Amino acid sequence: MAARGRVTIREVAQRAGVSPATVSRVLSGNYPVPPATRTRVLRAAQSLDYVANAHARALVGGGRNTVAVILRQVTNPFYAQVAEGVEAEAADHGRLCLVSSTGGSAHREMELVQLMREEGAGLVILVGGIIEDDAYRKRVARYAQALDAAGARLVLCGRPSPAPELPLLVVEFDNEAGARAITSHLISAGHRRIVFLGGLPGNTALDARVAGYRAALAAHGLEPEATDVIDCGLGRSRGHHSMSQLLSERADFTAVVAGDDMVAAGALRAVTDAGLRVPDDLSIVGYNDIPLAQDFNPPLTTVRTPAEELGRAAVRLALRAEDDPATATRHVLGTHIVVRDSVGAPTPHRSPRIPGGLTPA
Repeated sequence: MAARGRVTIREVAQRAGVSPATVSRVLSGNYPVPPATRTRVLRAAQSLDYVANAHARALVGGGRNTVAVILRQVTNPFYAQVAEGVEAEAADHGRLCLVSSTGGSAHREMELVQLMREEGAGLVILVGGIIEDDAYRKRVARYAQALDAAGARLVLCGRPSPAPELPLLVVEFDNEAGARAITSHLISAGHRRIVFLGGLPGNTALDARVAGYRAALAAHGLEPEATDVIDCGLGRSRGHHSMSQLLSERADFTAVVAGDDMVAAGALRAVTDAGLRVPDDLSIVGYNDIPLAQDFNPPLTTVRTPAEELGRAAVRLALRAEDDPATATRHVLGTHIVVRDSVGAPTPHRSPRIPGGLTPA
C-alpha cells in the first residue's frame, strides 16, 4: 500500500469546515480566534495527524509539553546547573526541555521568546540577573502578555518582575543575604579592609550582593568609608585583570568578596602571579559554589546558591500554578556558606606589587 503524503492545511480546513487562513491563524497562535473555532481546528489537525509544520504540531498538543529555558550562556557553570535542574524536573513530568542562550543580547532574547511562543512551548524560563531599566520592563511585559495569550507561562529565574500584575512567576534566591553572610564571615576572621570585586551597577543580582556586602560592614560598626566596590563585572578574565591591577596599586586591603566563583578564580590566579598566597597573604571568597570551587587552589570558601533547585522549582511551581491559579507568584530560596580553605587571619604587612616584579623599598 502506497504511503500517504503529508496532510496539508487545506485538508485540515476542509475537515474543520473553515478557511485555510483560519487554520493558519489557529496554528500560529498570533491572532485571536473564537474558542469554538480554535477547538474545531485543533481537533481536525490532531485527527489528521497534521505534522508538516512544526508550529502546528506543537500547538496541536506536543508543544505544550515543551519547557524552554533561555540562558545568558551555557558554558557558565551556574547557568548550566540551573538548566540541569529545569531538564530534570521537566523529565519528571514527562516534558521536553529546550535550552538556548542569548550571549547577553536583548535582541536575541526577544527572538528566542518569540520562537518558543510560535513553537507552542508551555513554559518559557528566563534565567539570570539583568540590567533592570525601562527597556527591560517593557520587553518582559510584552513577553508575559504574549505568552499568556497563547496559553503559555513565563517564569523569571533570578530576575525581578517589572510589575506585580503581570501573568508570570518569579523564582529567585536571596542574593543579599548570601553576600551579607559571607562578608560577615570575613569580618569574624578579623578582616576590616574588604574589597568587593565584581560589581556591575544596574545588574539586579550583583546590586543585591553589593547591598549585602555593605549591610554586613555596617552591621559590624565599620564606617561607610570601608566600602570598596570594584565594578569590573563577571567572568574569570575580568576577575584576573582587575585583581592584578589592584595588587599592583594598593596594599590596603586584606580580603576580597568576589561577585561570583569565576571572578574568584581569576583573582586567585592573579594573587599567585603576584607571588602571594591565599589565605596567607589575602583571603578570597566567592559566590555560587560551582562544582569546581572545591578544586581551586586553595579550595574556595563561597556562598552556595540553590542553582539546580532554582531550575527545578521554576518548572514545579509553574506546573502547580496551572492547576491552582492561587499559587504565589514570587518564591525566594535560601543560600548558605560553604567554608573551605581560602580564608585566614588578616596579614598586616603586605606591599603592593610594582609592574616588572619589583616591590617598594
